[in-house]
Amino acid sequence: MDMLKEALAATAAAMLLAGCATTGTPMVDSANPQDQFMARLNALCGKAYEGRVVTTEAADKDFAASRLVMHVRECSPAQVKVPFHVGDNRSRTWIFTRTEGGIRLKHDHRLENGSDDPVTMYGGDTAEPGTATAQAFPVDAESIAMFRANDLGVSVTNVWHVEVTDDTYAYVLRRANRHLRVEFDLDRPVTPPPAPWGFE
Repeated sequence: MDMLKEALAATAAAMLLAGCATTGTPMVDSANPQDQFMARLNALCGKAYEGRVVTTEAADKDFAASRLVMHVRECSPAQVKVPFHVGDNRSRTWIFTRTEGGIRLKHDHRLENGSDDPVTMYGGDTAEPGTATAQAFPVDAESIAMFRANDLGVSVTNVWHVEVTDDTYAYVLRRANRHLRVEFDLDRPVTPPPAPWGFE
């Protein structure tokens, strides 16, 4: 993965310049693990990868049978948007936003007509620095309220984990009695899919 390492170095340099030159863009610290994590996401910009469910819970049987594709579609030092396609379903986009205190992960869910799903923009902020390759996002209060309002009480203890190593992107959902892990092979880019619903 020498090419990824070179891309990371170039992306980090570009982010440093952008942080200095652009009003409203957060300053980038190349020694900060969360800035390094965002740089890793930015290094994948424009590329798409196929994934697979590696956990074995029965609840994910149909999900695991679908073609899973992530597409690092919109990138900046401050925010990265990653649509996640499940078969023909283009409703999901992961949004990573660099905040003053860490990184925020939100799940943008849309209906096929492009309008917001009743349960959308849920997620949470990092509570710890994490590492350059792994960050954890405990569910936030706003999302807990949304889950409860929509009879999704099982989700109020969600913690999402995202890992970006040299060869794998992993998305993980964990809570009591629930563990989903999807891994994407970064060594094998695929043709980018169509735009997610609402972003055409």
